[in-house]
Amino acid sequence: MKLDLLVFAVHPDDAELSCGGILLSEKLNGKKTGVVDLTQGELGTRGSAAIRKEEAAVAAKILQLDVRENLSLADGFFKNDEEHQRKVIAAIRKFQPEIIFCNAPEDRHPDHGRSAKLVEDAAFLAGLRKIETFDNGKAQEIWRPSYVFNFIQDKYLEPDFVIDISHVIDQKIEAIKAYGTQFYNPAHDEPQTYISSPDFLDSVIYRSKMYGKMIGVQHAEGFISKKMIGFANFDSFIKLNT
Repeated sequence: MKLDLLVFAVHPDDAELSCGGILLSEKLNGKKTGVVDLTQGELGTRGSAAIRKEEAAVAAKILQLDVRENLSLADGFFKNDEEHQRKVIAAIRKFQPEIIFCNAPEDRHPDHGRSAKLVEDAAFLAGLRKIETFDNGKAQEIWRPSYVFNFIQDKYLEPDFVIDISHVIDQKIEAIKAYGTQFYNPAHDEPQTYISSPDFLDSVIYRSKMYGKMIGVQHAEGFISKKMIGFANFDSFIKLNT
């Protein structure tokens, strides 16, 4: 299946937290969307790989994803080397996305920045003819996405652009809460973590409100691009109240 937007997220729940809004918004606009989780999040203090897989499936339904897969790389210990690059290259060639979203280039969790560089490198290498990859024994065609964007996570990074998600903010929060073991849930008695306090979910909402305020809407998500962004015409701009 060819996708328009494909997210590579190192941990299940990263996509929901950082670009769940744009995934659903673009799906409602008729685009095909998907998420490839790099790891199963098996090193997380709360829950387990099996439970997080179930939670990810619930979140995928809320966001109406066309595809969700997991590459099962080693949480915390994957590397940006040929072995791992080839796995990401194969996924890129399989789904042929026009746009890729990946983790923040730097963040509190070391996996985030490392995975961002892994995906960025793989996205370029996926367009080289002399790198061969296979899907079910069949040689894959080369593919290089038009854009690779980083979403913004725990650490505040200045976005290069933001996108209005006001109309889907409720579904985004619902998708995040699908990870009942990871975020605030008084029904769970597992050890408390940085992200399991109610304040953490509040911070996600406040961040989206802050980005929204920048462009005169209620909620928005911010992204980083190393590539210059162009517009076909001025109809793409949001009309601000003056």
